[in-house]
Amino acid sequence: MGLQLFSIRDAMEKDPLGTLKTVASLGYEDTETYGFDTSKGTYYGYKAKDFKKIMDDLNLTATSGHYNFSDYFEASQDDLKRFVDLCIMGAKALNKKYITWPWLAPKYRTIEQFKRLADKLNIIGKQVTNAGLGFAYHNHDFEFIEEQGETGYQIILDRTDAALVKLQLDLYWVMHSSKLSPAELIALQPGRYVMWHIKDMDKRTRDYTELGNGSIDYTQILPQAEKAGLEFYYLEQGGNFATNSMQSITDSATYFKKHLKKYL
Repeated sequence: MGLQLFSIRDAMEKDPLGTLKTVASLGYEDTETYGFDTSKGTYYGYKAKDFKKIMDDLNLTATSGHYNFSDYFEASQDDLKRFVDLCIMGAKALNKKYITWPWLAPKYRTIEQFKRLADKLNIIGKQVTNAGLGFAYHNHDFEFIEEQGETGYQIILDRTDAALVKLQLDLYWVMHSSKLSPAELIALQPGRYVMWHIKDMDKRTRDYTELGNGSIDYTQILPQAEKAGLEFYYLEQGGNFATNSMQSITDSATYFKKHLKKYL
């Protein structure tokens, strides 16, 4: 059972060690990181090798990480390559399998910019793959907005090399904004959706909510795992906590273990 640590970013900022101890005690075994400081080589204030020891001592793994590629959208090829090399070093220090592009700044969310993005994804994917790791793109809602009959997501599907650029499917955002269901997306390119984000949708506001409290029927979605090519999944809740972030990951873990883990 995996957790995207962004869900508890407030707790990780205040007390990363104590927070991770609680994460492990709740039954989480795997994590996805965020916020690697390439200038210092640190995760959450710890040098990468020291953070790896903390994770090892708690029997936690980190199989993927979100890295801030969007800030390098206009960077030179040399600057982008240097940044990617630093991300690779950080990922290898934690023995990760994947490096993930997590977000795209609003000014780049046009069809023409998505075509530029696809080219960049292929370049980064080749560099990461040559280093012995996998590379993936994570969706939100904006990739599914139509512009002159096209969507950014379809451009990514069509213009990126499936061998170099895998997909991290955020199931919440697909259910929130895509005209295609997760099953229909998976059917377009089976085997490419190697990672999933699993979170629920508030029945009234359509904001995030704890697993089991929302409108997404995961018993119908999760059985697609084998066809998707799923390797890792992460529970996530970006906000709208019923009480606080730590209670939310507690409640979601309890629900997931009881009702959904059997599908994965």
